[in-house]
Amino acid sequence: MMTDEWLSLSDAAKLLGVHPSTVRLWSDKGALPVHKTQGGHRRYKRSEILLWAESNSKSREEALEPEGMMNEVVKNVRMQISEGRLQEESWYQKLDEDARTQYRMSARSLFQGLMTYIATNGQEAATEAYAIGYEYASRARRYNLSYVDAAKAFLFFRDVLVESVIKVYGEANVPTKHATEMYTKIHTFTDDILISLLETYRKLENANH
Repeated sequence: MMTDEWLSLSDAAKLLGVHPSTVRLWSDKGALPVHKTQGGHRRYKRSEILLWAESNSKSREEALEPEGMMNEVVKNVRMQISEGRLQEESWYQKLDEDARTQYRMSARSLFQGLMTYIATNGQEAATEAYAIGYEYASRARRYNLSYVDAAKAFLFFRDVLVESVIKVYGEANVPTKHATEMYTKIHTFTDDILISLLETYRKLENANH
């Protein structure tokens, strides 16, 4: 019967009207019924997908919770942060190889901090933002970057993060309400980091005078 035919991941995505990465995310979270072949490939029954689409809209929303989506964002960020893109940045060109490595690794603290912020509903936001801002400021001072370059370096990684969120949320057809909430959280959190960075840089600069 046609209603019981097996579908590939891309076929299921077309049937549901979402991006394949969204179907993969829902499947991995257990929100969408999925079967695995002996080779480890995901397969879906048309009848199960149609039934799920009709009766499981709540699970669909839960599958789009911030924590799950941010895992996809982080994967996208890793792909975007390439040596080639960084080479175009004026502040990055001033660094030696050791400093460049440290800055590429610094992106991790920003993303981990954001994940913590989301997971705790912002309860530790002030402490987390201050710590990350201090890290970026002290690193800039250590590698002789100016006040302006320190801010540019942070904003580069912040922009990559925002671009990744827009891409992943767009592909997943995330409802506008959820997307707006995430954008607001990111900007609130990263604005606090930037303020901490600038304040810390000034303090470290004054302490050495």
